[in-house]
Amino acid sequence: MSGKNQGLKNYSLTPILKPINDNVFLIGPMGSGKTAVGMRLARLTNREFLDSDAEIERSTGVDVGFIFEKEGESGFRRRERLMISELTSRQGIVLATGGGAVLDPGNRNGLSANGYVVYLAATVDSQFERARRSRTRPLLETDDPRARLDALMLEREPLYRQIADHEIVTDSQHPDAVARLLQRHLAQIGEQ
Repeated sequence: MSGKNQGLKNYSLTPILKPINDNVFLIGPMGSGKTAVGMRLARLTNREFLDSDAEIERSTGVDVGFIFEKEGESGFRRRERLMISELTSRQGIVLATGGGAVLDPGNRNGLSANGYVVYLAATVDSQFERARRSRTRPLLETDDPRARLDALMLEREPLYRQIADHEIVTDSQHPDAVARLLQRHLAQIGEQ
């Protein structure tokens, strides 16, 4: 692996050298379980749960699909950058980010500097199974959503790994199990 998590293996409980911060930021592709795991982890660790896409929807009064339709992906990314900047300045949160949040260097820096970043990894097959029926995935509104997921993974996976402090593969795992595993990891390294 490259980036900050060199030497860590999936499910590793090996501490890394990073200042302790009470924020946990979940990154990863759509369908990796960021929201489901994040909600459970927040309850287990007595943190506030926030989802950057949901916060954008709350602040604008419209859903992400509408923003994509009216402003395009670049308009959405601009809104996402502002929201992530605001959310990463808070304390005591579990934040589920959108799958493309890592595309922006400012987001990567803000996430890395202000919390413990966990990459929830999932194969493209798992992502496709989890996300294909969703009506809230504007990037999958294409003739070949599977090919789109492949392209997104190719572009984004190096960025996820670049800023991740820890990585957990969520394929075939229930969100409760992933959240408990992450809770134990955070307790071991002193983040909880």
